Amino acid sequence: MMTSVQLDAAARDRALHALRTEHLDVLVVGGGIVGIGSAFDAVTRGLNTGIVEARDWASGTSSRSSKLVHGGIRYLEQLNFSLVREALAERSLLLQEIAPHLVTPIKFLYPVQHRWWERAYIGAGMALYDALAYFGGRNPGVPHHRHLSQRQVRLASPSIDTTKIIGGLSYFDGHVDDARYAINLLRTTVATGAHAASRVSVTGFLKDGDRVVGVIARDASNDETFEIRARVVINATGVWTGETQKMVGQDGRVRVRASKGVHIVVPRSAFKSTMGLLLRTEKSVLFVIPWNRHWIIGTTDTDWHLDLDEPAVTSTDIDYILTHLNRVLTTPITQEHIQGVYAGLRPLLAGDDDESTSKLSREHVVAQVAPGLVLVAGGKWTTYRIMARDAVNAAVEQFTAQTGTAVSPSVTEHLPLIGARGFDSIWRMRDAVAARAGISRAHVELLLRRYGTETERLVAMMESDPSLADPLPGAREHLAVEAIFAAEYESVQHLDDVLVRRTRISFESADRGTAAAPVVADLIAPILGWDARRRDAEVASYLARVSAERESNELPDDESAERVRLSVPDTGIPGLTVS
Repeated sequence: MMTSVQLDAAARDRALHALRTEHLDVLVVGGGIVGIGSAFDAVTRGLNTGIVEARDWASGTSSRSSKLVHGGIRYLEQLNFSLVREALAERSLLLQEIAPHLVTPIKFLYPVQHRWWERAYIGAGMALYDALAYFGGRNPGVPHHRHLSQRQVRLASPSIDTTKIIGGLSYFDGHVDDARYAINLLRTTVATGAHAASRVSVTGFLKDGDRVVGVIARDASNDETFEIRARVVINATGVWTGETQKMVGQDGRVRVRASKGVHIVVPRSAFKSTMGLLLRTEKSVLFVIPWNRHWIIGTTDTDWHLDLDEPAVTSTDIDYILTHLNRVLTTPITQEHIQGVYAGLRPLLAGDDDESTSKLSREHVVAQVAPGLVLVAGGKWTTYRIMARDAVNAAVEQFTAQTGTAVSPSVTEHLPLIGARGFDSIWRMRDAVAARAGISRAHVELLLRRYGTETERLVAMMESDPSLADPLPGAREHLAVEAIFAAEYESVQHLDDVLVRRTRISFESADRGTAAAPVVADLIAPILGWDARRRDAEVASYLARVSAERESNELPDDESAERVRLSVPDTGIPGLTVS
């Protein structure tokens, strides 16, 4: 069984010491899902592996996706059968073997408006989608699609205006909390032996002639600069690929364009349905995705040329989503229903300058851009493991050429993450777990879907201190114990790490986490060694972030909204900025 691991301040110090003093086999730059996946693939092959991330883990694209693990049914229309087949195979692995506690089946409705050709056309596509899921002899892990009559749609989804449709089709895909998956994968990676440090940015590359032999890094916690030596460096920086390529003098070898995807979050009461919804738009597709007591609705697909750290959500983005969704609803969803918003940037492989981002490839590329340097870019969340495997394969070629040492093939296909083994058993015992912890069965189920068998640790903490079973203010789906666990086990350095990524309080609660912020700060301050000044600054920073976000949501264009988001001042505490 995979050994658990605490990612606390002491663990970060140990990792930084190793990064400074050891000559690594592989160093991964970038702590999104592909970077963490690459570090996991490398360390499980027996390579001495390190990984650094400039901000918090998965703080960019990898925590702001549509939360779907899917084959990409729209790619069938582009005849990209290999991408769909590959993604469906990964969906099966994640659902059933690698992370059954984090990835779950989800049912969608596709409304049909045209009686003959559309039902036949979409039905054929979904039949092919189901068939491709069996490729290689795999069990897909989800039921097949079904044709639904108008009456069946009306009963299953009362919010759908069935006067505008003749029926529909239902099909299944996978569902995941992307940020929680990333931190779970990171803990698994460190438990296997990797050295991981966040808030460590790469400011340059070390070279011996033409060969890259490491990086120059800066620790944001103390502003110290140091060197990390490695035989091979993997650049997995997503939308920041262009910036990191410039550091090594390889600008333009692989071009990545950023596409902004916006999502809004509304309460379950705003859309009455027993399943999610898939709609076609003139640019792409629009999903309505179940999320506990909420629906996540998105996404947009627009070119982005501004600051890569914090893409802003504008009123135009929100109007676009609501306009397309309300065309099929009996009762419109309005601005007043919106409880939260978030935006992420997709790292798309660039085509011609005038090519729409909605038409750019979701496939990935791995390139040996210089001796000692491998770049991985593009792709989609679902196929992160394939991207990581391919990147490490390329790194292994260079490692073997340097050392003459053979390295085993990737083994991650059959390695469950922490919390996965024994999940079915603890799920069947959830009533007993609830009784021990003194919480409801519903809360236990939420914990199990976030932590898997690691829920036992949280239960033990609640047994020792029953006050940790209290729900957080304004966020009743989350308990105080989750903040404690995040600070002790999940590499937390700032308040927004907990509110935005370890939990999703920032977009799940109607006040976007403002009531929970001071309570969470009080809980984690003793663990993280904060004094009263630091605690107050963290809360003020988070509240300013929320205020700026709300204001930006009312502005019509990216430029003005982005100015507001970036106007929140630095608190003056080393390493503490509004993200």
